[in-house]
Amino acid sequence: MRNSSRPRDSFLYGGLLVLTAIAYLWGLSKNGYANDYYAAAVQAGSTSWKAWFFGSLDSSSFITVDKTPASLWLMGLSGRIFGFGVWSMLIPQALMGVASVGFVYVAVRRWFSANAALLAGATFALTPVAVLMFRFNNPDALLVLLLVVAAWAVTRAIDSEKNAWRWMALAGLLVGFGFLTKMLQAFLILPAFGLAYLIAGKPALGKRLLHSLTALVALILGAGWWIAVVELMPTSARPYIGGSPTNSILELTLGYNGLGRLTGEESSAVGGGAGGSGKGGPAGLLRLFGGEFGSQIAWLLPAALLAVVVLVVAAGKAARTDKTRAFAVLWGGWLVVTGLVFSFMEGTIHSYYTIALAPAVGALIGAAAMVLWRRRSGWPARVTLAGGALLTAGWSFSLLQATPTFQPWLRWMVLVTGIITAGLVVVQPKLKMSSTSVRRTGLLAATLLALTGLAGPAAYSVETIRTAHTGAGPAAGPAGVGGEMGGGGTGGRAATQPQGTGQGAPGAEHGAPGTSAGQGGSGGGSEGISEVPSELIALLQQGAKGYTWAAAAVTSDAAGPVQIAAEVPVMAIGGFIGTDPTPSLSQFKELVAQGKVHYFISGNRGGRGGTSSEITTWVSQNFQTQTVGNTTVYDLTTS
Repeated sequence: MRNSSRPRDSFLYGGLLVLTAIAYLWGLSKNGYANDYYAAAVQAGSTSWKAWFFGSLDSSSFITVDKTPASLWLMGLSGRIFGFGVWSMLIPQALMGVASVGFVYVAVRRWFSANAALLAGATFALTPVAVLMFRFNNPDALLVLLLVVAAWAVTRAIDSEKNAWRWMALAGLLVGFGFLTKMLQAFLILPAFGLAYLIAGKPALGKRLLHSLTALVALILGAGWWIAVVELMPTSARPYIGGSPTNSILELTLGYNGLGRLTGEESSAVGGGAGGSGKGGPAGLLRLFGGEFGSQIAWLLPAALLAVVVLVVAAGKAARTDKTRAFAVLWGGWLVVTGLVFSFMEGTIHSYYTIALAPAVGALIGAAAMVLWRRRSGWPARVTLAGGALLTAGWSFSLLQATPTFQPWLRWMVLVTGIITAGLVVVQPKLKMSSTSVRRTGLLAATLLALTGLAGPAAYSVETIRTAHTGAGPAAGPAGVGGEMGGGGTGGRAATQPQGTGQGAPGAEHGAPGTSAGQGGSGGGSEGISEVPSELIALLQQGAKGYTWAAAAVTSDAAGPVQIAAEVPVMAIGGFIGTDPTPSLSQFKELVAQGKVHYFISGNRGGRGGTSSEITTWVSQNFQTQTVGNTTVYDLTTS
């Protein structure tokens, strides 16, 4: 089914990668430290191997981020080699995006034409949420790369007989490392991967089952080695597991980052609370098509669902090992299972999660478009192509209407182009023309089809590149898009600034309360770092020597910007939003008595009850205060 490669194909493939690299790297520094929750952990990992291994928020390894740390490992290594900074942190993310586009291309190219692969790669690369997240420091970039490479490995396994088990083992290992990147989200593709191989693999059924078991073992090894180290290590020898009430990575996996995301019962986790509201809009089949989600991923989502049907019908009654059917199961299963989970999640969800759908959308669009194009001499294919063009044009028009002041001409151009394209696709194969004219009109129709589908997302992607994006809840596209809700329970709040400007709600991932004085009201991004008073930076740098932590502050939202600006370890009391039960008041008193913490930075909040509030009260009652810049600071060495 795979065509031989031509020099032209290699040239276009190289061009796709070069243009993707330019897009993802262009003006990257405008995003600053992006999400400074992860930036603080990257900084810590660039100076301490212990912090790097565990994903600690500070180089003295008091508490970890509330995710497994694989994405931090790559950025931390880059920071260690090149020095911590915006470019050393974000360039690896951008390069992962280029690699992801490349592997989507080769995965599609293996079973379809180079043109199909090129369209698949371009569609993926121009998806607004992909452009956003491959220029950001959240874990999603590495997760997508690992899953795309795993999908390619499954296609190799389906093609192979003798070495199928090796390819399946590689796929399992990659998904295992996906777990070490963003925990259980990595497993959403497993039904599609397993079913595709069991249906279309060349070996006998018994061997296919054995190979699938081999992949499962590889997955467990890829994910389990780090989990085993953390669980077996004495708690006194490692940092506290952020987001876990019991200091357990297993509890975090199965609770807040597991079933809690599905059911909304996140009360046992950081910030907990009742699920269902303020976490991405109402759950249901239409969630991904509207609200803050539509403009991020849904431009070609209806067409991608149509593509699944097209590929299944095209396979018809072909042999069990038919590649078109296997492709539909692999990528269609990825899209449908992941999309349904995102649609019906009652817990915390954000629009940028939908980058996980982008590879499948691109692959399905590329493959189905080429299948229909080759069959356009028949009425069914022509009508389907025309219907897809009209569907996509109408849907793009609807999405573009959500931002009526953004390039108002664009939605009309897309709509008119779609109508013209539909008509041309229907009549072109039947026109009586010379062979040269037939080729030219065919090229025109193909160009208009691509323009109809990609003009809207491309415009949003360009605007995403032009605009700075920082904070915990970023969204792609022009100003006014989205309006993403804060998550994490009763403390969550809506973003107060337009998502298109990239100013996410502080703590939107976890539902953090308001900003601290030390942070300066940043929204979790680089502005918070720039607004840390220079007097406070000087004080902490001068007072860091001889102390394990130069300072402590309640929540990572308060501690992170100060730590990044001053380049000294700052303890995040209570973790992300101050509700992790660490340290206890007695533990903090002991640390102060031992001379391990120099300053306490006060904010306009003391956490949300529990130990962080107790510590704040104890400090305010027993130590002298001073104002440094615009920040209240307590010297814990004087009482």
